[in-house]
Amino acid sequence: MSGLAGRAAVVTGAAQGIGRAAARRLAGGGARVAILDRDLHGAQRTAAELAADGLDAASFGCDVSDSAQVTAAFAEVRARFGQIDVLVNNAGVNAAFDLVAMSEDDWDRFFAIDLKSAWLCAREAVPDMRELGGGAIVNVASIHASMTRAGMFPYAAAKSGVVGLTRTMAIELGGQGIRVNAVCPGYIATEPVIAKLRAEPDPALAERRVRTNHPLGRIGEPDEVASAIAFLASEQASFITGATLAVDGGLSARFAT
Repeated sequence: MSGLAGRAAVVTGAAQGIGRAAARRLAGGGARVAILDRDLHGAQRTAAELAADGLDAASFGCDVSDSAQVTAAFAEVRARFGQIDVLVNNAGVNAAFDLVAMSEDDWDRFFAIDLKSAWLCAREAVPDMRELGGGAIVNVASIHASMTRAGMFPYAAAKSGVVGLTRTMAIELGGQGIRVNAVCPGYIATEPVIAKLRAEPDPALAERRVRTNHPLGRIGEPDEVASAIAFLASEQASFITGATLAVDGGLSARFAT
């Protein structure tokens, strides 16, 4: 993809799902990719898959909710690649809590992963981008940032925060040539989503209901979100910043019936 060749990109939560697909898309476009994940074995597996295809990738174990680990991991990335041009903040968990039963510790742990980590990683990457005269950050949020349903507390709140963080970062950093955008996936065929559908009393009925709720009649694939991420990270999106792109098969356009 134009505008990615030779760039060094960090992708968090890249051991599986959307993160893994994004790492492959960026590497396929010529980027050198740093794969960060607290699942080091999974990160190593992704890096090995890319290397087997002749792509430049390296794995780094990192809990992105821990500022000390983030600082150490980014130092290792710089030692390996020399710079950071692109950051994809993909790491996150989908957890549901009862708003009364949820403890303060639960809240802090959850938001540290799903919201604070995006700031921690940006804090490490932005100085490199400033020195280089520009860069691109893509934050992975969710359609739950703008629409949600019962049982999604506090996931929707965290993803709304990611979108707000995207806007403010875009304003703060735009004058320095750093673009910041977000993608909001809907139902995507990642391992957790597939496992959840299979755990339903009638998996076939559950999957059919999800499919028919989408104007396109199906759920998305990780690579389809990765394509949007790679576009926003590339120079093809050179005049796009502060934007939020829904990648949801039209789900968020549908009026509830």
